[in-house]
Amino acid sequence: MPTMTFAQAINSAHVLEMQRDPNVYVAGEDVGVFGGCFGVTAGLLDKFGEKRVKDTTITESAIIGTSVGAACVGLRPVCELMFVDFIGVCLDQLYNQAGKMKYMFGGKAKIPLVLRAACGAGIGAAAQHSQCLEALFMHLPGLKVVMPSTPHDAKGLLIEAIRDDNPVVFLEHKMLYAMEGEVPEGDYTIPFGQADIKREGTDVTVVATANMVHTALGAAEKLAADGISLEVVDPRTLYPLDGKTIFESVKKTHRLVILHEEVKFAGSGAEIAAQVAEEAFDYLDAPILRVAAPFCPVPFSQPLEQAYIPSEQQIIDAVKKVMA
Repeated sequence: MPTMTFAQAINSAHVLEMQRDPNVYVAGEDVGVFGGCFGVTAGLLDKFGEKRVKDTTITESAIIGTSVGAACVGLRPVCELMFVDFIGVCLDQLYNQAGKMKYMFGGKAKIPLVLRAACGAGIGAAAQHSQCLEALFMHLPGLKVVMPSTPHDAKGLLIEAIRDDNPVVFLEHKMLYAMEGEVPEGDYTIPFGQADIKREGTDVTVVATANMVHTALGAAEKLAADGISLEVVDPRTLYPLDGKTIFESVKKTHRLVILHEEVKFAGSGAEIAAQVAEEAFDYLDAPILRVAAPFCPVPFSQPLEQAYIPSEQQIIDAVKKVMA
């Protein structure tokens, strides 16, 4: 298979779906001429023209609001919000309109809308451009929440998202855009609600999301030298969540550590921990531990930002604690 970056994989998904379906269009700030803040939509304007690649005003409420209307009448908008931190400006359009229309209209409405947004710390973008807010979207009925960790997953999940008849929030961690990996050339889909075991192990299950998947894999390599075997599970979609794969892993290892870059309090890990406690409690030989960011805004200072982001050492410490 050819190798491409995470950003190129997302771009490839756009191209394939726009070629396949003339109803698919892209809208957002700087997605056309500039090719997107992170270069993800580069070349789409030249391929598909201004009618299908729309550089919008700097008005998130308009981007999402017009896309909801377009989706209602049969188009399939893919909106780029640039930074997920801007979601507050258009949250009503997303959770009160897009997320509720199918229910309120008795299932007659289809809202095939994809909202793409960059998330996460690591580039010194400070408190208003570095958050992970996936737990917010998980709590809003009507939305599907996708968070890929590899180029392969990013392409397959985005194609699945564009073809879905429901609103999908597609979260892309900034630190992954340059990551390279093998990606099939043609189109393929990865079903929502299907977790992936990124590394098999026997001693401790680590459920990790987005960039933290790679932090967990790095910790797994170091722990292997100490004879400790980690199983790293990537949910890939947080709603729908593949609880079955997580439960089966916990039944095998009897220990669970959850890793995410969101703040720890009321993060996605809290829901995962609760479900495991409800469905697989009798298999646990140690308390469930969560490794996550502290409950504070993301610092601008580089040393403070690095201290904010969960580290391999924190995972190693947590694993050794549950092993004890």
